[in-house]
Amino acid sequence: MTSTINPAPAGQLAGKASGGESRRGIWLVFSGLMVAMLLASLDQTIFSTALPTIVGELHGVDHMLWVTTAYILASTIMMPVYGKVGDLIGRKSIFIAAISLFMVGSVVGGLADSMTALIIGRAIQGLGGGGLIILSQAIIADIVPARERGKYMGIMGAVFALSSVAGPLMGGFFTEGIGWRWAFWMNLPLGALAITAAVFFLHPHTRKQERPRIDVTGIALLAVASSALVLTTVWGGTTYAWTSAVILGLIALTVAAATGFVFVERRASEPVMPLRMFRERNFNLTTAAGLITGIAMFGALAYMPTYLQMVTGASATKAGLLMIPLMGGLLVTSTLSGNLVSRTGRYKAFPIIGSVVVGVSLALLSTMTADTSVVVTCTYLGVMGIGLGLSMQILILIVQNTFPAREVGTATAANNYFRQIGASLGAAIVGTLFATRLTDLLTGASLGAGGAGGGANSLTPDAVHHLPAAVRDVIVNAYSDALTPVFLYLVPLLGIAAVLLAFVTEKPLATTIEDTPADSEQLRVPALPLD
Repeated sequence: MTSTINPAPAGQLAGKASGGESRRGIWLVFSGLMVAMLLASLDQTIFSTALPTIVGELHGVDHMLWVTTAYILASTIMMPVYGKVGDLIGRKSIFIAAISLFMVGSVVGGLADSMTALIIGRAIQGLGGGGLIILSQAIIADIVPARERGKYMGIMGAVFALSSVAGPLMGGFFTEGIGWRWAFWMNLPLGALAITAAVFFLHPHTRKQERPRIDVTGIALLAVASSALVLTTVWGGTTYAWTSAVILGLIALTVAAATGFVFVERRASEPVMPLRMFRERNFNLTTAAGLITGIAMFGALAYMPTYLQMVTGASATKAGLLMIPLMGGLLVTSTLSGNLVSRTGRYKAFPIIGSVVVGVSLALLSTMTADTSVVVTCTYLGVMGIGLGLSMQILILIVQNTFPAREVGTATAANNYFRQIGASLGAAIVGTLFATRLTDLLTGASLGAGGAGGGANSLTPDAVHHLPAAVRDVIVNAYSDALTPVFLYLVPLLGIAAVLLAFVTEKPLATTIEDTPADSEQLRVPALPLD
């Protein structure tokens, strides 16, 4: 069978008309996209094992959560921007720009000599990283019909699975070997490889169009609302009291900016997040479920490697290896569910089951104590991986199947935006509760002279290891008692996600790529013979 790939709205494949050439061309593009996604996803996890050492060396344990939060917040703000601009002007140029910005942030972070510089570098990385994930998912939607897309989305989920373990493992390897700064330097050759793939294999759409109108006001208001919301969760109850003028002001700013955003979007000619999307039932349900998944996933995983180092005494590298069961579960179920969706066209059950399984894993993790064996902990992490693999990428597929190709970038970005808001809230809330409980539990505890001269704020796993046994036991139990109960607080959220997803309407997956260009002529691209 012979197929031709017609121009897609934002990016298209270079290649001949034969099905074989189409297949090769798709896989060349897909390989480049996977490198870009690996870059972005690795940097959400690579510092988890290195973090205790980094903040100890830079004397900033009290700013630890900002190393994670700065990246997630910056990427979150930029996601809708990349999605909308990609739909308007094409994805190739901004894809390359996003990779370049990510590399600049890596240089800043690699040269950091203070926590402030490190956090700035992470924020710059996030500004580029948000585009890598969104644009990769949207480009696949440009060239592969929804019915065939499940297998590709499954592989994308496997990339996240790989990074969930490879990140902590590499962070530990660098920390114990050539130094944690190589967690930044390694991004430069990988970024160059991704840019090369984009230049040679991804070609922009050549259709003439009017100069796009960028929703600058909407973007600004969205950034203000997102930042104020996350700052509220980070500072509330720790740096400032919940009733303080600062927190109340941030809450007011969040509400005001969000209200202003809705007002502006209703009147914008090209809104960055069109409100009409929220008329779609499936979009609302999957977006809410994605937000909850983000809270649970990042709230739990952001601090597990630190827990493993401090409580079990694992080295940074071993802590990364102990995350392998999570990767294995996510990789298997993500790939398997993606292929089953492509084969059967049925998808509704997967994210429902996945939400329930993640909830079960969180309940199990909440039962851990300082005496829990490593095998049991790894088993619980494996259960979480199974649940995440069944749901994460399927939710994106449902959203993309709900909208026409000309809006797929905007819709994908909006869904990911709310999931990342969940990630920001999850990391911030769990981090805040963890840090507050830990500080309370360690108050008055003597750290002795075992290498923690800076007090509790400069504790590193190595410093704890060299403390007297009695003092070390106090700190280990404090870390365990501070974190594990927080997991139980997240369980009801996953129950809510499962209930919401039960109301998703299982619409048939599209077998063509369809778009409506400016001249209102429909463009239909036959499903490619990819099997």
